[in-house]
Amino acid sequence: MITLRHHIVSLVAIFLALAVGVVLGGGPLSEVGRADGKAAAPDARLETAAQAAQRRADFGDAFAGGVAGTVYAGRLVDRSVAVVTLPGADPDMVASLSEQIGVAGGAVAGTYAVGETLVGTGEKSLVDTLGSQLMTQQPEGAVSAEATTYDRMGELIGLAVASTKPEGQGGDGKAAAILEGLAGADLLSGPKEQARRAPLVLVVVGDEPAADGGDTILAGLVAGLDRQAAGVVVAGDLADGPGQIGRLRTAGTQAATVDGIDSPAGRVAAVVALARSLTTPGGAFGASGSDGALPLG
Repeated sequence: MITLRHHIVSLVAIFLALAVGVVLGGGPLSEVGRADGKAAAPDARLETAAQAAQRRADFGDAFAGGVAGTVYAGRLVDRSVAVVTLPGADPDMVASLSEQIGVAGGAVAGTYAVGETLVGTGEKSLVDTLGSQLMTQQPEGAVSAEATTYDRMGELIGLAVASTKPEGQGGDGKAAAILEGLAGADLLSGPKEQARRAPLVLVVVGDEPAADGGDTILAGLVAGLDRQAAGVVVAGDLADGPGQIGRLRTAGTQAATVDGIDSPAGRVAAVVALARSLTTPGGAFGASGSDGALPLG
């Protein structure tokens, strides 16, 4: 007959066995089955996939920044660039691009910010009316008679900030009138003093365009600018490659495009594309560009 005493003895034996196991497991038997009988220590040489990817990215960024001056080879010396930013464009990226233009020997003639009203799909009537009024103030043939609403607006902005002459040209009263009219309607803002009209235009995209016509607005503005400048480059970040830059490419833009400007390599590609645009228009470059990472020819 199993008595209470037997139960107590059995329980004590079980607890003793568990205690001994814990002691042995953390002591002399803890090394059983491990190579060389030594405790395994973290290997400092091992890194996670994320760490390895970051190290490669850091190296790529440092490399791009280091060779930028050599790649540019002063190809923008005595050349100016008008920078046009779309709503949502990252100010830090715009500043970095402007700095790289300087490294290539060029200068930013002026930075112009497109207002939300200009790209708002519900503001087409305003844009069309103002564009028609400003067009009548220009010499005949200065703006394409058959231009659509946003093509016309792109041409007008181009007349105000850009030039088809490689050396650029000074501003005049008609260009000033365009800038004043656009600023008054909150369509475009820029320097208080009219800057020199530049042969090159760098368009930096920002927020995704509205789904109901935003891509058409962007394509029209870029097409108009391209007719009034010696060269135009449209640039965006990595997400814009398969996004709005990708769609602009599919639409058949004649301007050069670069995606990936949120990296030093992408910014270098954008500046090289600007220099190339003086003699060879178009091309898709950057992280997902079909013509390569950057134009080296």
